[in-house]
Amino acid sequence: MSSAELLLPLLIAAPLLAATLPIVLGLWTDRTGWPIAAVTTTALFGAAVALASAVYTGTDAPITHELGGYPRTYGIQLVADQFSILIALLVTAVATGVLVYTRQGGPRGNTFYTAYLLLTGGLLGITLTGDVFNLFVFLEITSIATYALVASGDGPESAVAALKYLILGTMAASMYLIGVAFLLMATGTLNMIELATAIPAAERPTLIRAGFGFIAVGFATKVAQWPLHTWQPSAYQQAPDGVTPLIAALVSTASAYAFGRLIVTVFGVDYLTTMPNAATIVLTIGCVSVLAGTALAVIQTEVKRMLAYSSVSQFGLVIAAYGVVIAGSSETAFIGAAIHLIGHGLLKAGLFLGAALVARSYGARTVDEYAGLAKARPVVAGAMAVLLLSLVGVPPGVGFVGKWYIALGAVQSELWPVAAVIFLSTMLTLAYAARLLEKMYFTPPAALDWPRTTEPVATDGGDTTVSIGMLAIVVIAAVGAVALGFAGGTIAGLLEPFLMEVFN
Repeated sequence: MSSAELLLPLLIAAPLLAATLPIVLGLWTDRTGWPIAAVTTTALFGAAVALASAVYTGTDAPITHELGGYPRTYGIQLVADQFSILIALLVTAVATGVLVYTRQGGPRGNTFYTAYLLLTGGLLGITLTGDVFNLFVFLEITSIATYALVASGDGPESAVAALKYLILGTMAASMYLIGVAFLLMATGTLNMIELATAIPAAERPTLIRAGFGFIAVGFATKVAQWPLHTWQPSAYQQAPDGVTPLIAALVSTASAYAFGRLIVTVFGVDYLTTMPNAATIVLTIGCVSVLAGTALAVIQTEVKRMLAYSSVSQFGLVIAAYGVVIAGSSETAFIGAAIHLIGHGLLKAGLFLGAALVARSYGARTVDEYAGLAKARPVVAGAMAVLLLSLVGVPPGVGFVGKWYIALGAVQSELWPVAAVIFLSTMLTLAYAARLLEKMYFTPPAALDWPRTTEPVATDGGDTTVSIGMLAIVVIAAVGAVALGFAGGTIAGLLEPFLMEVFN
């Protein structure tokens, strides 16, 4: 067994096992959670980088591992290929970066870091699994950890938001599991590669179509697509400020990745192209969510809620790209979806971390309260401005690159309404981003009905200290958004072997 192959189970098992340590060691001390989480996530990021190097430079990609040595036909297989390793890098990088904020800004407590590591392990499991039932297991681990993290906020609103997420998340998981059951009935296997061979030859195609329908609805809820999105704004807004960047950047991103993985690897583009209404359903879900999400974001007054509705729209772009892939067998649209997944994860991590710093040091949570921020907090305001402009799609930000590839794929496939939706959503995104930029840079605090001080304001009665590390991680996110924009062609090149395999 090669060292790269050994990294696959370790990436999943390490955070799940490490999650027990804060609870166990907490019997003696309350300060073990953060060091354990920091060491674990840093090691995970290093392991993901090593695995990525093996995948992109080695000749034996994809790298696979059969747990227990059982064949993939009836065993559990883990897979790292050119697509999945991108998401693994994002998960480990964001999980490590957000800890820089929680060290000073909280939440604190060993139970919090236990849930944090469980979430990280579940997300890596979603990314690396090669089995559709195992995917369900990791989706549930991720969901349970997310429920706990959202509910860890102060006040009953956090509990209500977690309950709403619990109900809709359970329904989504049930829909996905029913779809998997139909696939098993039709093919007799759960392994993704085996399913890719068995589905076109299935004697009962109606079961396959029903399975795809249930899976699509399940993931539409998990990815927060309109009108099944209602859990997301509440969860993002009511979760603690140190939690929102993690779940906003990664939870729906992993689900959107998983849906794309099932489309290109399990069902196959060629098969879905022949399936009645498959492309229409996926395109409709994505395009409606793009427009609804941006329209709802424009009218919000709370910054975290505005960014939450923005996520509904941005993930709608990814789902619409999947629809273009099905309708036109478009490699270009798939590249755009992959880049947009990575870029959006980084952008939302940075924006929510920036919003957390502003709330902590400046006492601002609404758009109007951001007035004068650029003068009082120039560094965080500048970083957020770069991230917002990239979210809009201003080059050279990564948001532009993802939208460009998706729109180009739609034009190449002659899906003009999709291209029009992307253009309109960009204008609407500019509308709510411009509101925030105008408040930060062009509205003085004196224009408000109540005075805004430049001194730290404790909105929760707690410490208002902002460390250099907390500020640096937001700046790094902004720099990374621009760097990824320049690296769009490189990412497309890294995906080329995977594209050749699934589209040819």
